[in-house]
Amino acid sequence: MARTTAASMGCTSSSVAGCSTRTARSSPQFAATGVEAGSQLTLWLVQAKTSTGFSEVALDKVASTCSNLLDMEVDESVVGLLYSDDLLARFGMFRRALTKLLTRHPTVLIKFSYVTRGEAGEVHPKVQAKGKILEAQFSNAFAISTGEVEFLGPAELWKRASTLPSYTLELPYRESITHGTSHIALVALGEYIDFLSEETGAIQTHIFDWNVRDYQGNVEVNREITASLQNPDAPEFWWLNNGITIVCSQATSIGKRMSLSDVQIVNGLQTSYTLHETLSGLYATDPGAAVFERLVQVRILVTADQAARDAVIRATNRQTSVPVASLRATDDIQRQIESYFLEHDWFYDRRKNFYRNQGKSADRIISIPLLAQSVMAMGLGRPDYARARPSSLLKSDTDYRRVFSDKTELPVYLWLAKAQRQIDAFFQVAPELVSRSEHTNLRFHLAMLGAVDLVGRAFGKPGELNNAAREDIFPTTVRLVSLWKSLKEQFDDFQNERQWSPDKTAKSGDFVAHLTTALGYGPLPRR
Repeated sequence: MARTTAASMGCTSSSVAGCSTRTARSSPQFAATGVEAGSQLTLWLVQAKTSTGFSEVALDKVASTCSNLLDMEVDESVVGLLYSDDLLARFGMFRRALTKLLTRHPTVLIKFSYVTRGEAGEVHPKVQAKGKILEAQFSNAFAISTGEVEFLGPAELWKRASTLPSYTLELPYRESITHGTSHIALVALGEYIDFLSEETGAIQTHIFDWNVRDYQGNVEVNREITASLQNPDAPEFWWLNNGITIVCSQATSIGKRMSLSDVQIVNGLQTSYTLHETLSGLYATDPGAAVFERLVQVRILVTADQAARDAVIRATNRQTSVPVASLRATDDIQRQIESYFLEHDWFYDRRKNFYRNQGKSADRIISIPLLAQSVMAMGLGRPDYARARPSSLLKSDTDYRRVFSDKTELPVYLWLAKAQRQIDAFFQVAPELVSRSEHTNLRFHLAMLGAVDLVGRAFGKPGELNNAAREDIFPTTVRLVSLWKSLKEQFDDFQNERQWSPDKTAKSGDFVAHLTTALGYGPLPRR
């Protein structure tokens, strides 16, 4: 929320008259003399609706409410029947705060945020006009006030929710080369560990948020890093290590210290975590140990451009063995899916091993490739493609945009993940029905049949699953047994007729088209 002198008052229900009770109902306790002259007092009104558009009526109601409750002489006994106690208390808090602050000559901002599921870029001109009129009403409410009205849709809300507050870290260095605004520095290991650590000594995990993988633990490369740190006769550390890549929005060097804003370590997470895990305990007890004088190379790239940042992330991580799925991990849609899954106690493994390292249940961790295959099989009606080309779903930009589309609602992604888990669990509890090769070849075909059975027809757009996702319904085990028997019968018959191998049949689009038609779901839409 905006910075205020006294309080911000937020209405979070579907009408302005129905505020939540997050702020205190009593008058704010503060001394006006302790407030800087000319400070800004903000009254922030929020109206959040589940509608798919923005209406004039909502703005008219806000205008009417504010006309009454911004009146400094309003008699609450008269208007009390019109509004809730919570709303009256919050406006009363604002009026009392303004009265107390008058001697400090404040300015007032009255801000209204209108939030719906609609597209903020497609607000009707009449609604926009009402917004301008409301801004003028706010600006005329007091001689010292200005008004602001904003329209927020899902995209704007996500951008705000995913934006980290700005922060600055200091990084001492021994030597550096500067080109333009970016740098290459040699940093002592002790000072780098200090840079990585919070005051408690724990590693600052938020500075790795844009890395494509989480810590991989006791893998070979990390064991080699540890061994070189523990060997006093090893060559210079920075000779053996590819170093660290930092992206930041600003870098200022004074003496031999750099002040870095909005730091993100986009390459070198394994090195950083291994250094911290191996040496942080020793650094706390013996910071003068010889190992802390060894150096690590740090590249500091200054850019606020998201496209440039993503290009750096992908380029630096392609130089090591990173799955293609991980190179998509920083995409905005991936972060939205992860956030939605987390709200529902599921864990989207956007950064490989992140949730495993936190000890989350493996049954609820969904990888990027598995979700992509699930979307392709159930949402797009292509189980053959999901079976045959799991990696190319993420390599091809065209396929990737089809699978991870901003037109697909987030609940559908979660439904698809849960549905595929249900299918895999079905195979595990019914081993007498399914051989290992049948599981490999037909798990996505059965998932597709479960989806089309719920919808009642073959389809090729994830949006057809919106209702199933909202109602959180899946085929029953009894129904899956029936669908499996039908699938197996059609699979065997098709193989025999074509004289194809099971693998070739499972990867065939012709078989999928035959399957949906033969089972009465109709042909798949044209692709």
